[in-house]
Amino acid sequence: MKRVIVLGGLIAAGALSLTVAANQAGQQPGGVGQQTPRVVEVDKLKDNLFMLRGGGGNTAVFVQTSGITVVDTKNPGWGQPVLDKIKELTSKPITTIINTHTHGDHVSGNVEFPATVEVIVQENTAANMKKMVAPPGGAAPPPPPQPTIFERNNGRGLPKRTFKDRMTLGTGADRIELYYFGRGHTNGDAWVLFPSLRFVHAGDIFASNNAIPLLDSNNGGSGLEIADTLMKAHAALGKSADSIITGHSTVMTFDDLRKWADFNRGFLNDMRAAKKAGRTPEEVAKTWTPPAGFTAPQPARLLSNVQTVFNEIR
Repeated sequence: MKRVIVLGGLIAAGALSLTVAANQAGQQPGGVGQQTPRVVEVDKLKDNLFMLRGGGGNTAVFVQTSGITVVDTKNPGWGQPVLDKIKELTSKPITTIINTHTHGDHVSGNVEFPATVEVIVQENTAANMKKMVAPPGGAAPPPPPQPTIFERNNGRGLPKRTFKDRMTLGTGADRIELYYFGRGHTNGDAWVLFPSLRFVHAGDIFASNNAIPLLDSNNGGSGLEIADTLMKAHAALGKSADSIITGHSTVMTFDDLRKWADFNRGFLNDMRAAKKAGRTPEEVAKTWTPPAGFTAPQPARLLSNVQTVFNEIR
């Protein structure tokens, strides 16, 4: 597959932080009343696997023998555009939603899907989705608590089925394998493997390969563990898949995943050295620069990540 690097770094480092924070409570970013075109773009990855871009995290559509599994459902108000686009691809019914993690730009569209659709997540994500706490790192103080998008919809779209470390759905060419390898972006990042197609959806634990991650410590994310978690996924899935659907960028390879893990380990090592030298998170955030090939981090995101790692280092 020809790889085209799109604006993954900008999305992950800039717009993503605004979108995630605004949508933890199910709000549209940009202010009340703002209307923007909701255009869903389709990348055909296989004859029965599609990636839908726009409106939040990348959505995967897996067309199976008797139904459809959807991975991640985007921002509030984007569920119906996703449903409309899926109808253009196939007339089969949607039976299952898998959410890779709790953030609003990946789960909010759930409420617009039929109530008959089964929602499956990792067990920590199920707990997080009941609270929908915004991640740290915003430039402004967090808004006061508001009813979550699920509370406003009487619990519609919340998961009723969970897994701890691994789950298998279906058989043969329809088989899906769900994995949890540990903390990283959050404490519930699910990896969704389509064995017959040799594809995996990683969600935002691998949002982009050229920008610092969002370490959401408010939802159990960890800068101390993320590199190890990524390499566990690399070891466990690298023989079963060739390509990775990222959270906000283009399709990547397992070599990209290893490089991403190395970057996160390098960041951790830099933070260990800085803390040992007696530097403060604020001092580090003002001077730390990413390696060649990585985009300059958003200052608030960088400071939040530095603080998260400092808090974890003992």
